[in-house]
Amino acid sequence: MFFSKRKIIAAAMAMFLSATIFTGCGSDENKQAQQRPAQQVKVMKVIQRNTPLTSEYAGHIIGLEEVKVQSKVSGNVVEKFFKGGDYVNAGDLLFRIDSRQYETQILQAQASLAETEINLQNARRDLQRDEDLLKEQAIAEQVVTTQRATVQAYEAAANAKAAAIRLAQENLEDTYIYAPISGKLGLDDVAVGTFAAPGSTTLVTIGSTDPIFAQFSISEAEYLKFLTVQSMQTDRNPVAVTITLTDGKEYPLSGRIVETDREMANNTGSLIMKAVFPNPSGALIPGMFARVRLTGETIPNAILVPQRAVQQLLDKSFVMVVGKDNKSEARNVELGQQVGSYYVVTNGVTANDTIIVEGLTNLREGVDLAVTTVTANDMGFTMVNAPSTYNDDANLTKPVESPNTPQNLNK
Repeated sequence: MFFSKRKIIAAAMAMFLSATIFTGCGSDENKQAQQRPAQQVKVMKVIQRNTPLTSEYAGHIIGLEEVKVQSKVSGNVVEKFFKGGDYVNAGDLLFRIDSRQYETQILQAQASLAETEINLQNARRDLQRDEDLLKEQAIAEQVVTTQRATVQAYEAAANAKAAAIRLAQENLEDTYIYAPISGKLGLDDVAVGTFAAPGSTTLVTIGSTDPIFAQFSISEAEYLKFLTVQSMQTDRNPVAVTITLTDGKEYPLSGRIVETDREMANNTGSLIMKAVFPNPSGALIPGMFARVRLTGETIPNAILVPQRAVQQLLDKSFVMVVGKDNKSEARNVELGQQVGSYYVVTNGVTANDTIIVEGLTNLREGVDLAVTTVTANDMGFTMVNAPSTYNDDANLTKPVESPNTPQNLNK
């Protein structure tokens, strides 16, 4: 019995010591947690605003019209009335071709016509005389018939000679070459003395400059989304089109889409489109690169969070927010469309929440935070989407499908 009591006492002592040890350890952990410094993070308020959905594409500037000026007649260029790069109006004189051979052709054609007209007058007098004799039955009817045929032959010859004169006159007039359209001349103009062959020698190239096209391409997926969105639209307002040039500045005048290709390009799976822009100052030059931005549907009071604040885990999206007592708190979110540096969030956060945008590495829920508030400008965030790599110039790698769908592109 004494032995049993000793065993009971030993067991109780062991339990007491264990409890003391665990209690001490717990206290140490709590003290360490209290002594751990708050984690440094950068935060910004959730943005709520009316958000137009935009899509941006790589494009280039092309002229509405480009004409290769060629001569209709052959001959050496003897005069030039412009210099390369000049702006000309339709009807301005550009070149003069050596006209001496065409002046000679006119003189020859006129002389040949005069000779034929004399023969025609003589044949008509003979016909009149023969008809008078036929009335008196002084000659055979066959003689009159033959003379009538002779008169008709001379009349036809006279008409042909008159046509030859008109042709020679047209050739002479065509030695003066005028601008077929208004536009800017290229630097490919030929020198005085060049022999111009009709229909083959390009004397100079002229291209229209105002208005002007911006050409770009959209993917098949974006085109199909556009059809879906357009079918649900009731106002049918045209999409707004703007361009940004390579210096990063936006062109001040807006455009509108006027042409859409009839088929997808085989090599890129994209659809070529053209937007027309006014170009009164001539600032836009064919061949320039431009980022074409389409702005269509607007989401009212959209909730926006930066893309870099969104984390993925097991097909779920979540963000870390500044919660109660300045501690980190995880929120599951449902993402909508991408707009520049942001996601549209359809559920999970409100405009009153503050999102952690930097310092997320190894950040757990419930951690004390040392908060630094930043702005979108501080972080380099933008509402503008990166341009699509689609264009019609080469076999390009197909980019990730953009969720932003332009609408009313065909209007």
